[in-house]
Amino acid sequence: MSSSALRTPELSLRTIERLVTLDATTGAVSAMPAVRAAMRRIPELSADPLGLRVRSSEGLAALAELCEVIGWILFDAGFYRESHRMNARALALAEICGDRWTARFVLLNDSMLKAHTGAPRAALEAAARVHGARALPARVSSLVMIRQAHAIALLGGHREPMDLMARARSRFLDGISRHDPYWAWWIDSTELLGHQGWVLARLHRWDQAIPLLHEAATAPGPAYRSLFTAQLLSALARAGAWREAEDLIAALAPRAARIGSVRTTQTLGRTASHLLRSPGIPAPLREAAAFLLESLPVPVPV
Repeated sequence: MSSSALRTPELSLRTIERLVTLDATTGAVSAMPAVRAAMRRIPELSADPLGLRVRSSEGLAALAELCEVIGWILFDAGFYRESHRMNARALALAEICGDRWTARFVLLNDSMLKAHTGAPRAALEAAARVHGARALPARVSSLVMIRQAHAIALLGGHREPMDLMARARSRFLDGISRHDPYWAWWIDSTELLGHQGWVLARLHRWDQAIPLLHEAATAPGPAYRSLFTAQLLSALARAGAWREAEDLIAALAPRAARIGSVRTTQTLGRTASHLLRSPGIPAPLREAAAFLLESLPVPVPV
């Protein structure tokens, strides 16, 4: 057995810790050099999962978790095809070693990816696969319903997404139990609040969406939650709240170049372009939108 194989569990866990810290503090784009370095340093990340079945369950579980983290970073950095491929690798490894919780986490991530890339039916299917013979613990059940609500809203549903979000909130309030997986810690009240506002925005219920998105966008949290700020600006623009949109752009544009989430910058770019194209936009807001568009970073190649 190679020295790389012997070191894989420890190396994978150290790499996970580094990548999660980079993603939370500076964003997915800043974590991409570390992702590339990991791909060079750990050949198992590119190997056929079936060829790794002889490895220990511990090593495969660590590798599956690392693939899940890399898949998430690729997604938030805007590399959607690569993210889907890494999710598939993570899922295969988790299934080989029987790590059902990592498999569920990957499916939930892939559901979000599919919704984001315009495949809401596939997003629903991925979320449905999270269920098993036993009832899911509260936080995981809540997240499944959040993913379902987004997908159904994209498919044109109106009442069902809100029913799902109400149930997701109720399950969230049940709290974390000993049955929740290790990764359930990040599903907190701000995350739930932001998704409630986002689903409401998908339904064009601006008066309800905007306060929730504002609260989520202004709460302290990891770098990837800048997406809630982008969704807030989109909601303000679509609702015709010109002054509030202009004020938000004024606060956002000076730091736009440092946003480490391509999902966020793409959303901001679409909103700014919409404001520039649409008739009847006040001149100060149009100028602010042009400034925001110029301030956004250019994505780096994978």
